[in-house]
Amino acid sequence: MKLYTTKKKQKEEETSQSPITSLYQILSLFTNQKINKLKTILHFADTFFSTTTMDDLSKLLFFLLLTISITTALPDKPGSGQINSNSVLVALLDSHYTELAELVEKALLLQTLEEAVGQHNITIFAPRNDALEKNLDPEFKSFLLQPKNLKSLQSLLMFHILPKRITSPQFSSAVVSHRTLSNDHLHFTNGKVNSAEITKPDDLTRPDGIIHGIERLLIPRSVQEDFNRRRSLRSIAAVLPEGAPEVDPRTHRLKKKPAPIPAGAPPVLPVYDAMSPGPSLAPAPAPGPGGPRHHFNGEAQVKDFIHTLLHYGGYNEMADILVNLTSLATEMGRLVSEGYVLTVLAPNDEAMAKLTTDQLSEPGAPEQIMYYHIIPEYQTEESMYNSVRRFGKIRYDSLRFPHKVEAQEADGSVKFGHGDGSAYLFDPDIYTDGRISVQGIDGVLFPEEKTPVEKKTGVPVVKKAPKPRRGKLMEVACTMLGSQFPTCQ
Repeated sequence: MKLYTTKKKQKEEETSQSPITSLYQILSLFTNQKINKLKTILHFADTFFSTTTMDDLSKLLFFLLLTISITTALPDKPGSGQINSNSVLVALLDSHYTELAELVEKALLLQTLEEAVGQHNITIFAPRNDALEKNLDPEFKSFLLQPKNLKSLQSLLMFHILPKRITSPQFSSAVVSHRTLSNDHLHFTNGKVNSAEITKPDDLTRPDGIIHGIERLLIPRSVQEDFNRRRSLRSIAAVLPEGAPEVDPRTHRLKKKPAPIPAGAPPVLPVYDAMSPGPSLAPAPAPGPGGPRHHFNGEAQVKDFIHTLLHYGGYNEMADILVNLTSLATEMGRLVSEGYVLTVLAPNDEAMAKLTTDQLSEPGAPEQIMYYHIIPEYQTEESMYNSVRRFGKIRYDSLRFPHKVEAQEADGSVKFGHGDGSAYLFDPDIYTDGRISVQGIDGVLFPEEKTPVEKKTGVPVVKKAPKPRRGKLMEVACTMLGSQFPTCQ
C-alpha cells in the first residue's frame, strides 16, 4: 500500500510539471550559443513561476515578455550557424590558394558557403595559383570577372565544391560521380577529378570540411557554352560593314578590286614604308596582306611576348617602355598584322638601369633607342650564331633607319655593337612564334657615331727639283775637258 502511494505521488509530480520545465529538458540535449541563451531564459521563467503567485493578467504580460526574449534568442535563419576560426572556409581564405579565395570573395559566395557548412560537411577542390594566373585564358578570366557574368562565376566556383566529405582513401580506380553545389556532377577515377590530377589530397582538413589541391581549373559545360556564345556574338558585332563600290572619275566605271593576296605572303612594301609617320619616317601606306582580313593577329602576338617577358623575369623595364612610355607595342602589333616579321633585342633590367637621364631626356629618345633594338627579320639564336660563324661580322638592318646593328662571334656567343657599347646574347630565344623573336642581351646598344676625319695641317714641304742625271761617258768627257760645256756645269 505504501509503494502504491509513492508511485502515485511521483506520477502526479510528473503530470504537474510546467511546459517551461519540459521545454528546458528538451533544449538541454543541444549545445549552441543561442540555445544556451534560450535555456537561461527558460530556467529563469520556471524558477519565477514556481516561487511567485500571480494573477492571470500578470501571467499574460510575463508570457509576452518571455516570447519576445525567446524570439530574439533563436537563430535568424535555419542552418546559418556561427563560423568559428577552425572552419574550412577560414582555412581556404588564409591558405596558399589565394587566387581561388579572391574569386570566392568577388563572386559574393561567402554567405552561401556559410549556410552550406552549417548544414553539412563540404569538400573543396582548389586549383593551384599558377593555373589561375598563367595557364588560364586571359579572355576567359576577363569574362568571369565582368559584373554581368556573376552567375557564371558562381556556377564555376560551386562546381568545385561537394556537399559531402570525401577523403583521399575514398578515391578509387572505378568511375564515381558526385553532385556539386551547382547541381552538376564531378567524375572521379584513378586519383583524378574530371581528368584533372589531384596533386595535394587532404591538403587542409577541418572538422566541417576538407580541401584537396588540383592541377587546373574545372570548367562546367554551362559556363563554357556561355563563354563561347558571348565570344561569338562579340566577333559578329565587330565585323565592319563594307563600303559602297567606288567609281573611277576618269572612266566613270566601277573600280575593280585588287587581286587577293594569299595568307602568309611576304609584304609588298618595305617595313620602313609601312611604319607610322614619325620624325624621320615615311607616311604609312595602305594595309599589307594582313589588312582588314587579319590573317595575322599582331596585337595578340605582341601582348603575348610582353607577358612572356614579365613572367620570364629580369625584363620588366623593357616591357614597361614598350607599353607605357612609348606606343611601340601598338606599332609592332600593327606591323605584324600587316605580315612583317620582327626580332627584338631586349636589354635586361641591369642594362636598362645604366641609362642616364641625358640619354633619355631628349624628345623621342626612348623610341629611337628601342627602334635600334628591333630588326625587321626573323632571327633565332641558332641562325644568328651560324651567320657570324660563317661570315664573321654581320650588319643587320634596324627600324632606326639607316643605322645597322653589327654582330660578330665572341666567346662562343653572339656579340652586338662595338667597343664599350657592345652587348652579348644573354638569354637566347625568350619568345619565338614564327613572327616575333625576342633575344635577351646584357647591354643597351647605340649606333656608332661617325666622327669627321680632320686633315693634318703641318709645315709645307718644299720640293727640290732633281738634277738631271748624266751617263758615265758624259762624266768622263766632262772630267777630261773641264766645265767648258753647259752640260758639265
